[in-house]
Amino acid sequence: MIMTVDAHHHIWRRADLPWLSGPMQPRIFGPYEAIKRDYLIEEFLKDLEGAGIEKSVYVQANWASDQFEKEVGWVQSIADEHGWPHGIVGFVDCLQDDVRADLNKLKRYPLMRGIRQQLHWHENPQFRFAASPDQITSEILMRNIARLADYGWCFELQVFSSQMRDAANLAKACPDVTFVLQHAGMLEDLSDSGRIRWRDGMQRLADQQNIVCKLSGLGTFIHQNDVEHIQDVTLQAISWFGAERCLFGSNFPIEKLWTDYGDLIGAYRRAISGMNMTDQTAILGATAERVYRL
Repeated sequence: MIMTVDAHHHIWRRADLPWLSGPMQPRIFGPYEAIKRDYLIEEFLKDLEGAGIEKSVYVQANWASDQFEKEVGWVQSIADEHGWPHGIVGFVDCLQDDVRADLNKLKRYPLMRGIRQQLHWHENPQFRFAASPDQITSEILMRNIARLADYGWCFELQVFSSQMRDAANLAKACPDVTFVLQHAGMLEDLSDSGRIRWRDGMQRLADQQNIVCKLSGLGTFIHQNDVEHIQDVTLQAISWFGAERCLFGSNFPIEKLWTDYGDLIGAYRRAISGMNMTDQTAILGATAERVYRL
């Protein structure tokens, strides 16, 4: 049996997430009434029963920015009690002058493995997260992300195809940091021209050997668990990055809006079923184990 690592999931408490506790706000994944509630570790573990998942990594879930340490501390307490998750990706603001004071606050939590600051910007306001398209080119951001190397932490990179040239330059400027590309580059435009832009950008990113590709969130823009779509994106990503630089992520509970965990992991397993066992093992576990030191 292939050991499988879920390298991207969230548990959350509604009170700590304004976009869940307040009025409906447009989100990149569409209407979310069904998950506008607490999603705790007990439900997550129940969701993955029978799916063959042996380890998991929590990725920050956009608590209020001044609560970044509280978020990591809470997740660490959940792991101390339940044994899950096995790694934590937290948040700090890498656009502040010097991020080291905040990084030092987080380094006392044993499961800390990386930082995510969402930099994706899009002409469509519904898809937009970053305040401006040029945040990713900030010298301050570059300097602070480079400092993650001193902690042995990765940076979770979330960008659209229009930002991939700048993202590649960012990774090149921080050669000692591993960048984890979120959602296989977020292919939001499925037109021929949109696919060409995504492919060009993905190949540019793959040229940077310190970038790995997370195969996650592929239902984000189509709002369904489409096996053909997953296979198409997954196999192309693997052709550029190689299996040893690709890893699975569930993006739960977001994907729970249109599928269940068993069907989701089943779609990815079918997508790579024609590959040799060494490559399948890398994609479903070994790459994540190495990147997140699980």
